[in-house]
Amino acid sequence: MRIVLEEGLEERFARHRLHEKALVRGLDAMGLTLYGNPACKLPVVTCITIPDEVDGESVRAMLLDDFHIEIASSFGPLKGKIWRIGTMGYSCRKKNILHLLGALEAVLQRHGAKIPLGRAVQAALDVYHETKQNI
Repeated sequence: MRIVLEEGLEERFARHRLHEKALVRGLDAMGLTLYGNPACKLPVVTCITIPDEVDGESVRAMLLDDFHIEIASSFGPLKGKIWRIGTMGYSCRKKNILHLLGALEAVLQRHGAKIPLGRAVQAALDVYHETKQNI
């Protein structure tokens, strides 16, 4: 609670919205599809449809083993169909979003996904430079 109060609630909410926007813009630049109704999306979790040509669990394992990034799968009827990326709390930072996007692009490329290369991080950087925020 102390950390939340020190940052301030409005500032914390704004930080989460900013990094969500950068993440979504980067994912979109890779041609990945968000899962669910955008009107119902929370800024602290982003669900992505796993591309048909890749093994979602293998991608998750490589992200964890090679980049120390953990993203979640799903459960029930969505198991193996979507990934869930959390952007919450202290770790919701510019450097983490950029690291994730670069790593995800590299891992997807390694797994044979048909994605445009080199666009994800640039798209996220555009968001940060448009808003001139470095949080």
